[in-house]
Amino acid sequence: MGGPEIDRLIGLLAKLPGLGPRSARRAALKMLQQPEMRMLPLATALAEAARAVRPCAECGNLDSQDPCTICADPHRDRSVICVVEGVGDLWALERALVHRGIYHVLGGTLSALSGLGPEDLNLSGLISRVVTGNVTEVILALGATVDGATTAHFLTDQLRPTGVAVTRVGQGVPIGGALDVLDDGTLAAALRGRRSA
Repeated sequence: MGGPEIDRLIGLLAKLPGLGPRSARRAALKMLQQPEMRMLPLATALAEAARAVRPCAECGNLDSQDPCTICADPHRDRSVICVVEGVGDLWALERALVHRGIYHVLGGTLSALSGLGPEDLNLSGLISRVVTGNVTEVILALGATVDGATTAHFLTDQLRPTGVAVTRVGQGVPIGGALDVLDDGTLAAALRGRRSA
């Protein structure tokens, strides 16, 4: 097909979520046919993002500033923290424009099969934010999976002594569903239909 540079480009693209070998070949071909318009700007953007983007020290979101744009926004309701598994879930909720509070990224869910325990998640940061802030509600926006439910129960138990209201997203999140693949309307319905955990 092509030289080792092309094979390497296709191989790296094929590792991205949602791209298999065929899609990676098509994307590589498009970029190679117009490198000045497609490939070079992409390479520059990738290098700049790799240099500048870091996790927010407060919530765990990815941003080029710390605290992130969301945590630094004075118009956000700091009394409500929405807890998500990963940054993709946070971005999905932001895209749906349904949460005007702040977030907390756990960095995963409790999973005996994957060997993830409480010490592997950003739990202490959440407890600290609830205890030191004027937080009145923690929304557990975790996927409707066994690991998501286990994590929600664990967090509810951990947060109970603080006296903060703990709610879970409601209708709209299917069993086994991940938040970052749901449409905006479903996410909005799930957040509005939250219930006590």
